[in-house]
Amino acid sequence: MTFEELGLSANVLQAVRDCGYAAPTPIQEQAIPHVLAGRDVIGASQTGTGKTAAFALPILTRLQHTGHPQALVLEPTRELADQLAEAFRTYAAHTDITVGLLYGGVGYGQQATALKKGVDVVVATPGRLVDHFYRGNMKFKEVKTLVLDEVDRMTDMGFLPIVRKIVNLCPWEGRQTLFFSATMPQVLQGFAKWCLTDPYEVAIARREVAATISHAFYPVGLDQRDELLLALVKQTNFSNMMIFTRTRKEADMVAHMLSQAGWGHDVTAMHSDIPQKERMAALRGFKEDKYRILVATDVAARGIDINDVSHVINYRVPENPEDYVHRIGRTGRAEAQGDAFTLLTADEIDFAKSIEIFLKQKVERRKLEGFPYVYTALLDEGATPPRRPRPATGGRRR
Repeated sequence: MTFEELGLSANVLQAVRDCGYAAPTPIQEQAIPHVLAGRDVIGASQTGTGKTAAFALPILTRLQHTGHPQALVLEPTRELADQLAEAFRTYAAHTDITVGLLYGGVGYGQQATALKKGVDVVVATPGRLVDHFYRGNMKFKEVKTLVLDEVDRMTDMGFLPIVRKIVNLCPWEGRQTLFFSATMPQVLQGFAKWCLTDPYEVAIARREVAATISHAFYPVGLDQRDELLLALVKQTNFSNMMIFTRTRKEADMVAHMLSQAGWGHDVTAMHSDIPQKERMAALRGFKEDKYRILVATDVAARGIDINDVSHVINYRVPENPEDYVHRIGRTGRAEAQGDAFTLLTADEIDFAKSIEIFLKQKVERRKLEGFPYVYTALLDEGATPPRRPRPATGGRRR
């Protein structure tokens, strides 16, 4: 099937061609006709399946410019909201549809001015959206389509009560609700039943680790975790690298450690304690090759669209197996080759086993050639002979 066969408007199709999209992904092919028909849709789909275009393209096809919020998209994080708003603007380039972006961490002035001037699509994080409602800036009475994106992530972050409030603020009669979540725990099943009417269900199979990603655990004693991380980075020929930490404090510590080890201005950090403008500058700088190493918490793993990441390192084993897939999925995109390394210490064995159960496969254990290991029983658990992860050259892959 082609995009032309899905019933999208000529202006939206021109944007699709500008983006270079060849053919719709499975979720786009299944969801777009039903969104165009005005049905509620519930989509079980992970990041990277093309779900943004699956709802944005048909929404833009259905809208006509009025200058009042007609479509509302909720996102759990500021970075995702910014990314979604940019996608809507790209897809609306050949239309007169306007897009507003509301998120915290910055002043209210420009956002309030944009709402007063008039926008057709609002992309927002829940807290800032409600703030604008109480200030009298945001009106819900003309909202025709409500998109709840990454709902499981919003639930994890404690946003479900405020999201319920927002759903109630939107008109119920005649409203189309689109509900997207990577997972559907019991609490979300009840929530979806409450806020959707006779939804069409799109279920895209759980994404496995891409075949183009070479990933492995590197067992190490707890006292040598930092030393092994530095050795891995030094011995790896990477164009750009993402290093994921479990906490904000760890992200700052790892970024500082790498800077002190000689990487200097090549390193930047991104987490929720960093002011919003600096977070966006870090992300933009990484995308534009100003920085070669981005140290981040999971705020950057879920949904952020960063292409051409050659390597990912997990400073700790993720506690949630799905976070492991999200993290290492930052590399090996669009069938490119990628490498993902995870440092494994004895206290994380249960997390590692959970990942292997989730993936239904054993994850290779490796030893780093030339590293002065202090003995740990983990090194006896099937680690492959030393394997050098491509010598560092200092160059960039373009």
